[in-house]
Formats: sequence, C-alpha cells, structure tokens
Amino acid sequence: MKRALFIGRFQPFHNAHLVDIKKVLKEADEVAIAIGSSREKNTLENPFSYNERKQMIVNALKKNKIKNYKIYPVPDLYNDKKWVEYIKKHLPRYDFVYSGNPWTLRCFKKFDSKVKKIKLIRGISSTIIRNRIVSGQDWQELVPKEIESYIKKINGVKRIKKIYSRL
Repeated sequence: MKRALFIGRFQPFHNAHLVDIKKVLKEADEVAIAIGSSREKNTLENPFSYNERKQMIVNALKKNKIKNYKIYPVPDLYNDKKWVEYIKKHLPRYDFVYSGNPWTLRCFKKFDSKVKKIKLIRGISSTIIRNRIVSGQDWQELVPKEIESYIKKINGVKRIKKIYSRL
C-alpha cells in the first residue's frame, strides 16, 4: 500500500487543497494529512486552531466521499532537521511527501528524498482568503461550501477581522 504525506497549515482549507488531495490519491492508496503549526491559533497567519482546521478538512472530505485519509497535528519546532525527524517519528510511514510550500519541500529534500511539489492554483491561497475576508471581498468562492458554513458557524470572519484590526 502506498501512503502519501500531504503537509499544510490549512488556514483555512480551500478548493486548491481539495483538488490536491484528490490528485494525491490518484498516486497513493492513503493520504496522511499533516496540519502544520498545530499549536498556533488566533494569530495573523494562523487564525484557526488545530481542531478547527481538522474539522474543516473532515467536513470537506466527507462531502466529497473521500475516506482513505488520516489527520495528524505537527507543531512548529523551529529547527528543520528536528521538524522532519518529528514527522518521521510520530506519523505513519509514507512513500512521498506532497506540498506546495518551498520551505517544506526544501526540508524534506534535505532530510528525505521522496518529495513531490503540488501545482499551485493561481488565485487561491489561504492568505488571499484571509485578506478577502478582512477587506469584505468575496472569499466564499475559494472554499468548499461546507468550509464557508463552518467558518461562519465558528465566527471565523469576525475573528479574522479582529486579529487583523490589531495591526
């Protein structure tokens, strides 16, 4: 059985993440989804908690009838080698690492040679979504419907605007 490791912060989970997971599962039997910065929340780059991000992913994958995944928290360790070692020790064995983040790709290339870069979808990123929320622009089109509903349910729009207003 082939297992892929897909790493991201998912702040929030969006349409490109969903496309990426579907593509990964064409090459692997199972995907281990690593939620990075798992101890961070209520900050500019990490407004949502690990549990909130996990629930977003579960909601989107359930709606899309995707079952062959498991989700794992991955904290920031501020040391590239220790971070990769943590993942190897605490997550299940994997055959490939998928990410669109240049730093993540560099870390795994340096300490683990099984790296595959996902193709980023122009115009969709968590940063763009957060910025659109703050500026009152349409952000809903960039996330699955179940994510939009969940963000509204947990007062995510209000929280993000509050975080950004402190700047």
